[in-house]
Amino acid sequence: MTTAAELLGDRRRILVTGGAGFIGGAVVRRLLRESTAQVFNLDKMGYASDCTSIEHVLTELGPAGEGRYQLLRVDLADAQATAEAVQRADPDLVLHLAAESHVDRSIAGPEAFISSNVIGTLHLLQAVRAHWEQLAGERKANFRMHHISTDEVFGSLGPEGRFSETTPYDPRSPYSASKAASDHLVNAWHHTYGLPVVLTNCSNNYGPWQFPEKLIPVVILKAAAGEAIPLYGDGLNVRDWLHVEDHVDALLLAACRGALGRSYCVGGFGERTNRQIVELICTSLDQVHPKGSPHAKLIQRVSDRPGHDRRYAIDPSRIQCELGWQPRHSLEAGLTETVKWYLTQQNWCKQAVNRS
Repeated sequence: MTTAAELLGDRRRILVTGGAGFIGGAVVRRLLRESTAQVFNLDKMGYASDCTSIEHVLTELGPAGEGRYQLLRVDLADAQATAEAVQRADPDLVLHLAAESHVDRSIAGPEAFISSNVIGTLHLLQAVRAHWEQLAGERKANFRMHHISTDEVFGSLGPEGRFSETTPYDPRSPYSASKAASDHLVNAWHHTYGLPVVLTNCSNNYGPWQFPEKLIPVVILKAAAGEAIPLYGDGLNVRDWLHVEDHVDALLLAACRGALGRSYCVGGFGERTNRQIVELICTSLDQVHPKGSPHAKLIQRVSDRPGHDRRYAIDPSRIQCELGWQPRHSLEAGLTETVKWYLTQQNWCKQAVNRS
């Protein structure tokens, strides 16, 4: 596997937005472990933000990590603060992951999603464009901005087919609509101003350090505690699950070697119904946490939620063929590893939820 240092090359200053989130945190940890680059984490430190995992890595690195990481506590909705943060970071590469991302929360309060995902992306684009335009020589030639998005912008699939880079946009929730808008803004800044950008759209991520309100952590923690496991509707909604470390592989490849103006779909070949995911977690818990087995007896059907698409699946052929990306985790092995991790990190989970 190509390391972050090899991919970055001469890019020495990296700005990650949303680096205190689940995927952003995994990107920051990889950059700190596998390169000597300066990493700037721009994050507003909202309800789901947490830097515990990054602090662990900095402790592991000791002197090798000193002075290489800086948290910039900034809300992208603040244009002036965003511009000042970009100027301070003086980046060679920007990885834009900051976003409000919970569908249910977007239904209850869509304004926050427009502010963060649309207005925030606009402010970042303006600040990054101003920064890029004043660069010179090799730094300007090598500069890139990578915008990370979701497969939810494509809407809902029927029983056949998979999303690809040519799938028309058809967002169905306030969250996916806000992400679709941000994708269009990034593309517009590339075509209008020449800003060197790359885009990726990913499927559902899972793995260690995911905020405990998401499906897989919820199921693990409730089942381990002997509580009812909510299964929405008929449980047949389908998602394509991608291990977060496989996603980081794809993100760094796309950011550093993807064609400018190009988009790449990233999926983990983990297409399963929600019921299948819940049952896989229960089976894994039966093996590693036998108390309360069989855990599947805790599954309880509840009313479905509005704005939830029926099926997502991704065709990642472009990033495989052009950049050589392949996922390293099977869904079953990745889920088992994730179950074991959450069983040992229940104190962190309680602290994260209490802060939200």
